Parts: sequence; structure tokens; C-alpha cells
Amino acid sequence: MPRKKQTSLKANLSLQGTDRESFTEAQIQLLQAVDACGSISAAAKQVGISYKTAWDRIDGMNNMSNKPLVLRSAGGTHGGGTSLTELGQEIVRGFLAIRSEHDAFVSQLGSQLHSVDDVARFIKGSALRSSARNQYFGSVKSITRGGVSSEIEISISESIKLTALITNDSLKNMKLKKNSACIALIKSSWILLTTDTGLKTSARNHLTGQVSKIVKGQVNSEVNLDLGDGKSICAIITNVSVDELSLKKGMTASALFKASSVILLND
Repeated sequence: MPRKKQTSLKANLSLQGTDRESFTEAQIQLLQAVDACGSISAAAKQVGISYKTAWDRIDGMNNMSNKPLVLRSAGGTHGGGTSLTELGQEIVRGFLAIRSEHDAFVSQLGSQLHSVDDVARFIKGSALRSSARNQYFGSVKSITRGGVSSEIEISISESIKLTALITNDSLKNMKLKKNSACIALIKSSWILLTTDTGLKTSARNHLTGQVSKIVKGQVNSEVNLDLGDGKSICAIITNVSVDELSLKKGMTASALFKASSVILLND
């Protein structure tokens, strides 16, 4: 009689609280590496990812958190030293404690479960991802109703706000009101950059910061601005535009985008 094959169950831990901040094993490993190495480049090597990937993940975590998890200081080849904030350290400690209990649970479950195909298929199909390069967790600060559309002011930090324009039908369906939590998405290709920070335009969103990174491709460049408060924004512009603006790391620039370019999500 053939021996029954024992099911081997493996699971990755991902935590998401009511404030919609999500943390996975990969993110925690990167935070641990930053804490140990004190630089993004060294942390990236330790966890086996590129410097750009590490930078993007840190920007993403800071943008989706009420307070920054990682602080970067100026100076050095890659922008100086990097350290975890007190919140970042608390996140790591809490995650590790929960993972210990999670591993024990998965081990026990694996010894009892005989088929995980359906479960795995469901989890794979239910994961939601977005191609928007800029994603921010925030809360509604004000709503101005119009005849067809409404203007929504979203606070993503103590000093940074975004303005979105959505239809009144969307406002009703999303049940948005003051202090509602939501996620704002802005595609990097929808953002215009200017070095004239006093420029007056019809764009409702005008965010000013310092150029923190420029990644050139064959035609376009990815330009990141450090907005302060641990937040950043990424724009995709042509290499010709980079040259015409004489953009360099450390320069002050502004990101401009229409209120209609901000997409809002909530439960």
C-alpha cells in the first residue's frame, strides 16, 4: 500500500491593521537590515535586492504610514546614514513576536491539512495590486460639493495635503465623510515637474521638495522628490526634460498634478 504523502504547509506573514498599513516578511527584513547596516545600499545587499528596489520599498512604507519608519540624513555616496525611527523599531519588534506565534500555528495546521490547493488558488486570486507608483494612506479633511463633482482634501501627513476631484456618485458610493480613511493613488506619468516653485498653474496639487533620486532610462527618467514628513513622490519625465530643467540631486523642485489625477480607494 503506497504511503500517504504528508502535506507540507508554508506561509508568509503579512499584517494589516485597521489603519491600512501593511507589513510583510520582505519589508521587515529590509527594516532589520537598515537597522543593522545604517545605510540603504548595505541593507539592500544584505537582503539580496537592488539599491533601487530597497529605496522604493522604504519610500512606499513611509508614504503609507502616518509617521516615517525610516529616516535618511544627507551626505555620503547614497545620501548619508539611514536609521529606523522609534515607530520603525516598534514595528519590527511587534512583527517578530507575532511571527513566532504564527510559525507555531502554521506548523500545527500543516500536520492536519491534507489539501491546500484550493486555499492557495483563492489567496493568489484575491490579492489586489495597483500599477500606480505613488500610493498614500490618508484621511479626509474637507469635502466641497459641486453640482456634478466634489473636491476632497486628503491629509497624508501633518503638513502635506492632496486634493482629489471625484463625482458625487463616487462620493456617495464610497461613503466618504470628514476623517474617513482612504488611499490616494497618483500615476507617476501624470505628474509634471518644475524648478520654478512659485509657478502659478491650474493644477490643484503643487508639492515642493528636494530631488532625492534620478534614474535615467533610454527615453524617460524616474525622478523622486523628498517632500518632508517622511513622504516622497515619483514622476516619470523624458530625459530631454531632465536636461532642460538641469535637474540634479539636492535641487528644489515642485510636482504638479490635477485633482482629477488623484484616484481614491477605501473599503
